[in-house]
Amino acid sequence: MAIPTPKPDASRPLLLVVDDEAPVLKVLERLAARIGFDVATCANGTDAMRTLLRKPADLAMVDLRMPDVNGLDLLKQIRAAVPSCEVILMTAYAAVDSAVEAIKLGAREYLTKPFDFDRLKQVLEDIRMELERRAQVVALESQVARQLEFCGMLGRSPAMQEVFSLIQRLAPHAKVVLISGETGTGKELAARAFHHAGTRRNRPFVTINCSAVVDTLFESELFGHVRGAFTGAVESKPGVFEAAQGGTLFLDEVGELPLSVQAKLLRALEYGEVQRVGSLQPKRVDVTVIAATNRDLRAEVAAGRFRGDLFYRLNVVDLMLPPLRDRREDIPYLTSAFVRDCAARVRKPIHGLTPQAERLLLSAPWNGNVRELKNVIERACMLADGTLLSERELAGAFGPETQAARSGAAAKPRSVGDVAPGTPPLEEIEREHILEVLRQVNGNRMAAAKVLGISRRALYRRLERHHLAEEAPPAILRRPV
Repeated sequence: MAIPTPKPDASRPLLLVVDDEAPVLKVLERLAARIGFDVATCANGTDAMRTLLRKPADLAMVDLRMPDVNGLDLLKQIRAAVPSCEVILMTAYAAVDSAVEAIKLGAREYLTKPFDFDRLKQVLEDIRMELERRAQVVALESQVARQLEFCGMLGRSPAMQEVFSLIQRLAPHAKVVLISGETGTGKELAARAFHHAGTRRNRPFVTINCSAVVDTLFESELFGHVRGAFTGAVESKPGVFEAAQGGTLFLDEVGELPLSVQAKLLRALEYGEVQRVGSLQPKRVDVTVIAATNRDLRAEVAAGRFRGDLFYRLNVVDLMLPPLRDRREDIPYLTSAFVRDCAARVRKPIHGLTPQAERLLLSAPWNGNVRELKNVIERACMLADGTLLSERELAGAFGPETQAARSGAAAKPRSVGDVAPGTPPLEEIEREHILEVLRQVNGNRMAAAKVLGISRRALYRRLERHHLAEEAPPAILRRPV
């Protein structure tokens, strides 16, 4: 009795089988469907690439010899077009040279025909379980990211947890706050968090970017003006202090204020009064003022570019936001949140990153901090064709410094002739290397991940793949006899 092929299921990984022999396609389609894959089949490389570009697969099984395209060439095309797609090469003409070349080009496995069906089933089951675990990790990261969110900010690092704690404790009481940090660290988000965690959360939150105001209009923008106060003042207008009455005023890039306006800002903070340009009558205002800057205001005071009395008045509560390079453990969770939001906005089924892309994000310098990370993810989501963001979509967003570091770190590939006879399989070499590193760090997996230059999640995936995940540290530390 024929076994019916299950209907496509969005939760099942997709396998693309490429072979010019119809019986092979039928056998692999039935076997893979029973194991848990949705299966698409193609009889040649041209149709395979069309199918992949229309619906990227999670795994491809490619015959080495086909009439229209060599299997190794198709492997290169697949790795270039869909880097997240694993590839298994199949052949009835096994050769050491082609096997080594396939592994060098990124093939996951190299299977010979006629198939050893026990091994074939094990390989497919292992890959399916790995894909499912990867999806579970991505879903868990997204869930954790939601739990780690605090008033629009996100972070589990000690530095960010301390920031969240300070905001919670000080927000109900602070009337003047200074937030400092590099560009892109999220100073406005921190200001909004102060506002929402305080007693004025239901009152106005008004923002002014001091670096974007024309010098001659600073005083008018802050304190307002009356009709006829200057040329062009055809009607009276309140300033941002009055607009924020009862709520919070956020002065972004406060270090850009001219010295002449700084004195009037100091008076407004000291006495709670503002005076419109052209008016003789002061107005009382009740406003929480949060100022932010990416400058070192102490150095600005020493250089005579910022008033010392205003600095000390603003510095009642000083909140320093750490740069992203000092809290790299937050990158996976920030990335997960950005991917979720961007994927929904561009309407693409993107749910995570490939391990290579994760490593690239963790090693990047992030001079632009969280804002740069968000922009990189948005760009990658717009370019992505598959369900995972790959190194290809991310790499173009980085500057020459990161590109040069990546190029320098890449090992120069050896030719097939350089491979010594009896060289152990790549998987075995990797397994022994991981074991050796674990022994060197006494079984500490966090330390091992750092030595290996990969994330902890990437290390855990490799431990599972090499059947080391359940090994207790003493078993890992024992050297083979």
